[in-house]
This record gives sequence, structure tokens and C-alpha cells, in this order.
Amino acid sequence: MIYSLKHKLNMKTRLTATAQEPEKALIEILRKHSGRDSSGQISVRHRGARQKRYYRKIDFNRDKRNMPAKVLRIEYDPNRNADIALVQYEDGEKRYILHPNGLEVGNQIIAGDTVEIKIGNALPLKNIPLGIQVHNIELYPGKGGQMMRSAGTYAVVVAKEDKYVHLKLPSGEIRKIPAESYATIGQVGNVGHKEEVIGKAGRKILMGIRPTVRGTAQNPRSHPHGGGEGRSGEGMHPKTPWGKPARGKKTRRKFKWSDKLIVKRRK
Repeated sequence: MIYSLKHKLNMKTRLTATAQEPEKALIEILRKHSGRDSSGQISVRHRGARQKRYYRKIDFNRDKRNMPAKVLRIEYDPNRNADIALVQYEDGEKRYILHPNGLEVGNQIIAGDTVEIKIGNALPLKNIPLGIQVHNIELYPGKGGQMMRSAGTYAVVVAKEDKYVHLKLPSGEIRKIPAESYATIGQVGNVGHKEEVIGKAGRKILMGIRPTVRGTAQNPRSHPHGGGEGRSGEGMHPKTPWGKPARGKKTRRKFKWSDKLIVKRRK
């Protein structure tokens, strides 16, 4: 109880400190799809009535090279579990980046091939020393960061081999990434995200997550587990609403082209 109260106070302080009106030039309307595909059919269940929000355009590419930028402020982003930082370059352009843990307002950051190894700076993996934590990692040079973008995540540079750099991921897997790919130094901020207490069902609704009804509580027409007099169990091996095995069946593909880039599997 004491821990929960302390955590709520910390969250309140964080939101108060970072709640700002977003930069107008860096936002756009975010349409709601409520889990429906292009034909209007529900393709992802349990999605619905989400709060209206703007999408913040994040610079995952860090392609403005060798030009220092100053951190103006750190903001809350409703579209991701990490915070974002608004930075302004010397030529006056403003961009949003993911907020690395430890980066403060007033700090300077820069992206380039031979920049200093400092939190928030971005450079190719081949120029990052072993043992350094990195995030926002490109899988293909020039495509923009695709890995390690959620709150508190980071990968560690553990080895270098020809055209590849070996990264140790949070799962324990060691994977080869092209040495020319850019990555940002440090760990993604908002490390305490996993400890956050949602607090009530209504907040889940505002996040766009609708209730999930148990199969045994439904009727036979809606679910294989449905029906029966009174409270009754599943009465069979667990199934999805479409009759497929719900637990235990392996769904991972036997072979994927990128498996050859895995040096050590997570298991």
C-alpha cells in the first residue's frame, strides 16, 4: 500500500513536470480505427472508445548530421510508453526524439559518424565501443530506428565482426546488426513504466482497451467453452473462439530468413 501511494505521487510529479502543449508543427491528426481493417471488419479484438489524441512526429532517423541540438523540454507522449524530448538545432529546426534516461533540459546532443560517446548522441554501431548501452537501433542503414524504442529498454554492444555488430537484447538473445546502422547512446527513459498502477477499469477504456469476456461466460454459439448449467468449466482442451488450440500450440514459423543473424537464441 505504501509503495503504491509513493509510486502514484512520483507519477503525479512526473506528469506535472512534463505536461506541455505539443509543438504544433510536429503533430498530426491520429485517426481511430478501433481494431478494424480496411474492409471494416474487426481484425484486432478488444479495441474501442479511445481518447482523442494527436500523433507526435518522432525523428527515428536522426539524419540531421554533425549539427548540435539543444533539449528544450521533455514531454509526455500519449502514443507510447516512453517520454519524448523536444530539441532545437542550430539552424532553428525543432524535432522530437525519444527521451534517453539521464538527458536533461539544456543538454546538447548531436548525430554523426565520429561524435562523442554521450547520452543522446547518435552514431554508427561500428564506432560505438563494446559494453555501451544503445537504443533506437536501425535494422537497415538509413531506414530509421526500429529496435529498442519502448520505455526502459536498451541493447548492449558485445562484439564486432566484419560487416556486423553483435548486440545483446533484453531477452538474452545476441543478434547481428549491420555495422553501418545508426543507434542512439543510452537507455530509453521512463524506466519505472512497468511499475505503473493503472488504478481502475475506466482508465483502460480511455486507453482504447475494451473488456475481455471469458469463454465460459458466453453462450455456445459465441464460444466453444460456452453454455452449460450454472458455472461450468471449459470441458475440453482450451480453444479460441474459432476452435483453434489456445494454449501450448507452437505458432512460430520454423524458419525465417533473418534467423541466420541470430548468434545466440534467447532460450
